[in-house]
Amino acid sequence: MCSDNRRLATGAIPATQPWAPMKLPTLRTAFCLLAVFAPSFELLPASAQQAQQPAAASVGVIVAERKPVKRTIDLVGRIEAIERVEVRARITGYLEKVSFQEGALVKAGAPLYSIEKGLFEAAVDQAQGVLNKDKAAKTLSEVQLQRAEELLAKQAGTQVARDQALAADQAAAGALLVDEANLKTAQINLDYTEITSPIAGKIGKTNITKGNVVSPQTGILTTIVSQDPIYVSFPVSVREFLAAQKEGRDVDVVGIKAYVFFSDGTAYSQPGKINFVNVIVDRGTDTILARASFPNPDGVLVDGQLVRVGLESGSAQERLLIPQAALISDQEGIYVLIVEDGKAAVRRVKLGGTSGTGVIVEEGLTGGEQVIVEGIQGIRGGSPVHAQPASTSRS
Repeated sequence: MCSDNRRLATGAIPATQPWAPMKLPTLRTAFCLLAVFAPSFELLPASAQQAQQPAAASVGVIVAERKPVKRTIDLVGRIEAIERVEVRARITGYLEKVSFQEGALVKAGAPLYSIEKGLFEAAVDQAQGVLNKDKAAKTLSEVQLQRAEELLAKQAGTQVARDQALAADQAAAGALLVDEANLKTAQINLDYTEITSPIAGKIGKTNITKGNVVSPQTGILTTIVSQDPIYVSFPVSVREFLAAQKEGRDVDVVGIKAYVFFSDGTAYSQPGKINFVNVIVDRGTDTILARASFPNPDGVLVDGQLVRVGLESGSAQERLLIPQAALISDQEGIYVLIVEDGKAAVRRVKLGGTSGTGVIVEEGLTGGEQVIVEGIQGIRGGSPVHAQPASTSRS
């Protein structure tokens, strides 16, 4: 039945007349061709099929767990001395002495600079002399006034003489007030020749040396900053305050601890307490300025230093934690890979801050998932994986 067709399939082409058009193969011919080539369409062996399938990648996983954590916020702050004094000259004079060591700790009242005293001592003596002379004039005016009043009472003197004596006495009293003020001013200027430290703290470099003439226009001679305690100021975004209100937490600063971290990642040994939150919002940055006080007995915190500030709430709450190493980001946001039925599965997550080296997951995970944290490179959703516990705990 298929002999002609089989010969056609095996290459035995029946002779036809030249330029004769070929007829379309019938349906029976097609079935015969399939029967001839059927062996070439057999399936590959099972071992060959397994070899073509990708092998399961080995990944390290941790179990997403709920743990009691305190909510933390990382901010950028700057250290500020509680007291900061710019020392200036208050009189004009020749600088005779610099009495401090730059960078040293000084006590309140410690001598810093000495200005030549000669001219100011002379001014005090001159003012004192004028005062003594006018005191004598005042004594005379009092006597003359008393005599004029006695004569007027006896009708031996005139009212004009009495009035003149009264005016002279009052003028002498006014001169005494002026003299006393001049003497006081001269004495103050003399005291200004000794410049002392108004506060206790660490003193900076001197901007002028002895032998120079100083005056109020000279500018800052040196700077003194207090050391212990010390402030750290930092801006807090309004969004953080709103988030606290949505969670039903009190925004009061009581119970919130502050920590300082230096630029190299090390932490300052002593925690601080928030002692001030500004009453207005900065319109340029939409932040509220807050300030914490830290003990600084060893002077480790330096005025003007830029640091990282961590705020920690006082009460612990149950939160779902995963390591930061598990986070992956793309154009749609942040996600993690979990192991599900031997394959990697994508879970989009919403984060709620950090806790130590881990992050808090608000949405996307419920707890108990095997989250991939090691061998994550090259893994995609749906990839076969072989899960094993991560080598180190990351949360």
